[in-house]
Amino acid sequence: MSFPPELLDVASRVVWFQPPEETLGHKIYFLCYLMQYGLLEDVVVTQRYYTKEDFKEALDNAYPGIMDKRSWAYWNLIIFGTPDKPMPIRKFE
Repeated sequence: MSFPPELLDVASRVVWFQPPEETLGHKIYFLCYLMQYGLLEDVVVTQRYYTKEDFKEALDNAYPGIMDKRSWAYWNLIIFGTPDKPMPIRKFE
């Protein structure tokens, strides 16, 4: 799959430990890391390629341990108006 260079740049900054193509192959994973580590400029670029519904889907299916409380609260309360949504937690079985 081919990705725009500017999106590859964002992916390489917010998920620095793996190839950007791999990161972008997992939308929810990428968007969660973006919402945690992305700068405003990164979010603006990403919004050219992903919709608000994509961001909502990422929050609804967020992986535990990626986002801190501050980012979680910001994206849920300010952007989506869901202040009481609990953070995802790791489950050990």
